[in-house]
Formats: sequence, structure tokens, C-alpha cells
Amino acid sequence: MAFLFILPTWPVDVWTAAMKKVAPDIDVRVWPDRMGEVNDIEYCAAWLPPPGVVKSLPNLKVIMSLGAGVDAILKDPTLPDDVPIVRVNDPDLTGRMTEYIVLHVLMHHRQQRRLDENQRKKIWDSFPTHAAKDLSVGIMGMGVMGADSAIKLRDIGFRVAGWSRTRKEIPGVESFAGDTEFDAFLARTDVLVSLLPATSDTDGIINRATIRKLSRKGPFGAPIVINAGRGRQQVAEDILAALDAGELHAATLDVFVPEPLPPDSPLWSHPKVTLTPHCAADSDPETICAYVANNIRRHQRGETLDNLVDRLRGY
Repeated sequence: MAFLFILPTWPVDVWTAAMKKVAPDIDVRVWPDRMGEVNDIEYCAAWLPPPGVVKSLPNLKVIMSLGAGVDAILKDPTLPDDVPIVRVNDPDLTGRMTEYIVLHVLMHHRQQRRLDENQRKKIWDSFPTHAAKDLSVGIMGMGVMGADSAIKLRDIGFRVAGWSRTRKEIPGVESFAGDTEFDAFLARTDVLVSLLPATSDTDGIINRATIRKLSRKGPFGAPIVINAGRGRQQVAEDILAALDAGELHAATLDVFVPEPLPPDSPLWSHPKVTLTPHCAADSDPETICAYVANNIRRHQRGETLDNLVDRLRGY
């Protein structure tokens, strides 16, 4: 049995070293130069695999995504239909995402950008602030990451709600579900957070129409958007137009189409945009490799795979 990394855009030697450290008993191969005999390869971990590579592995038993999402794998049109796909759902990854969401909700809540600007200009301005309970946060996508972020924000004192395909019951977090409750969810939301999976249903969901349905009753008089889901979910032109029109108070964006974000994008320099380079929940190689190795061993023992992907839903 051999395991193959297919990572055309990642530092593969770092990941290979991590896998060998946490699972020295596994025969680790690397696409394209260190594949060895392809008939030996039963497991692979991939990110943006070139079309045809996964299909070329005749004895492949499981495909693993090295991220929480699987859109980078599902975009391969030649992907074999009969090979299960699993995604990473590790506490380390969840914790990193929650840190990011809490950080940026608090940054907007405590008006850190204004404080930074005042420091640069040497202005002593102890302006009025508001309590966490005065701000309504709404999280789109209530999977493991969304639920954890909601709980932490709730515990700080924010009024938190979640919206998802099916209803999620979390004490102290208001629940909205499905298309019929989407507008009501938006209407009570001052800070909109997207942690949605990348699917055809979520493409372009953060658009001008969505922004205009958000609450205008919060302390800033206009809503805030935080997107750490996928770049496909935001219409950048609509976000910029809404910011310039005063329909949106501010935005934090971690994901984009394309990535890296081109230097000429106006998002880089817009004064109301906080931009980060898809780093909200970086994958730690050793932690993720330990998770992958555990899933391989589970499969070899005939046990159920963790976080099996439903291809029809896209996550």
C-alpha cells in the first residue's frame, strides 16, 4: 500500500516530511516525480489536482482533501465517481477559524481600524463605544466551524444567529434554516459572517441584493460583511459599490476569485476593506497529516471514514 500527495501549488516537501514524521510506516509518494509504481497507490491527498491525475490511479480507494472544503478537488471533471472523498475536520483547523472570526468581529465592534488611523495621525479621540449585546452577528454555514464560532461569540455577549440548509439547535444561538427564512435572518443581522461550503447554491450569495436586506439598526448604521468561506460566494463589484454607497459599513475578506488577488484589484486599497491572504484557518502539516493517517488506518480496519463527502451537496 502507498499514499500519494498531489499538491501542485503547495510546498510538497514540507507535507511529505510531516507525513513521514507522524506515520513512518506509510509509504509516501509524490506526484509527479516520485510516484513509483502507480498500482501500489491506494490513498491520495490532493489540493487542486490537475485533471486526469486522480483518474490515472487504478487501485485508489480513498481521496482526501487537505482542507475543510473539497471544491478544489471536485472541480476535476475526470474525478472517478466510485472513489469516496473525505475532508479534514480537525479541532486545530476549527480553532484557527474561530480565532479569525472572533478577531474580526471584535475588530469591527471595537473600531480598531479607527484607532489605528488615530494613532498614525497622533489624534487622541476617546469616542463612544457600545456593548457586545448591541451587535447582532449572523453566521451563514453552521457546520463544525460555524457552530464553534457562534458559541464563542455568544459567550462574549454578542446576539448570534445561524443560517444553514437544515436547522441547527445551539443554546443561546437563534436558528434560521432554508430559503424561506433567509430574509428574516438577514434582517436581524448587523455583522454577516460567511462560513458556507462552496456549492452552486452558495455562489454569489454575498451580492448587492443580500447586502441591502441586512439590518440598518445596529450601532454603525450599516452592516458589516466577513467572508472566510470561499471567494466564489462574494461579488466583489457589489461589495465595493455597497461600501461606496454607504450600504455597507466595512468588510473583512479572506477569500477571493482569483487567488492570489491581482495587484490591480481595488480591494487592496479600499479604506473600508480589511484584506487577508486566505489565512483564516491555515492547515498545520503535522496536525493534518495525523488526521489523514488516522483515516487511512480506519479504512484499513474496515471502519467508517471520518467526514465522508456527499458529492451531490458538495461537502
